[in-house]
Amino acid sequence: MKMKNLLLGTLAFVSSLTLAACSSSSTTSQDNWATYEEEKTITIGFDKTFVPMGFEATDGSYTGFDIDLATAVFEKYGIAIEWQPIDWDLKETELNNGNIDLIWNGYSVTAERQEKVLFTDAYMDNQQVLVTKKSSGIDSVAGMEGKILGAQAGSSGYSVFESQTAILKDIVSGNDATQYATFNEALIDLKNDRIDGLLIDRVYANYYLQQEGIISDYNIIDAGYEDEAFAVGARKSDTTLVEKINAAFKELYAEGRFQEISNTWFGDDVATDAVKN
Repeated sequence: MKMKNLLLGTLAFVSSLTLAACSSSSTTSQDNWATYEEEKTITIGFDKTFVPMGFEATDGSYTGFDIDLATAVFEKYGIAIEWQPIDWDLKETELNNGNIDLIWNGYSVTAERQEKVLFTDAYMDNQQVLVTKKSSGIDSVAGMEGKILGAQAGSSGYSVFESQTAILKDIVSGNDATQYATFNEALIDLKNDRIDGLLIDRVYANYYLQQEGIISDYNIIDAGYEDEAFAVGARKSDTTLVEKINAAFKELYAEGRFQEISNTWFGDDVATDAVKN
């Protein structure tokens, strides 16, 4: 009897694993829009330290430009968002394993990422910049020769640093950058002179340094890379979801809601032509 119960228990466990695997495979290989509509919820993965795009406030709530924009988009479809903080270095893995349904948090479009995800229209432009302390005397990319560079692991900044031929990679110490889990950690090391320069998104650098009241103490230098665009990343199979987000972007802009959110966070209209037209 004991052996029979053990066998039945084992079969039930294996069956549950099989069903879970099938469910995950189904989620990641089909168009899931009908499911999102039926369940009235969708899970979005984000880096909770990326101000001002999406981050954790002092009261523990999530806030930021992307938080507000995503909320406005899915309000149009009656769908609630479950915000899931993730390791940014594993974002595509989390998406394609079915743990999240979207990557939405200042997510730059790159050729490498286009092989892994389906992007929406770009909704905002961005640029990678080199941030240095004015007291260091480094006021140009050339000034980083032999110096220590920092970057966030898995960021578009580190990706272009690795893939694009530019003087920065050729001249910095070790021809590589010290990688950090978050920009916050990297900025702390920059403040304390443990690194000499930081490759970072312009939007993050401007907001953080202004909020800290120290922007006058730092140089924000064009790093020499091509401009980028922020978009939302979905699984390749979720074509309807991407179409719905694109349509909502245009509707929100026509209504003036997109501009309201943009002005709240940037004091300017940051929408791309794809959103406006």
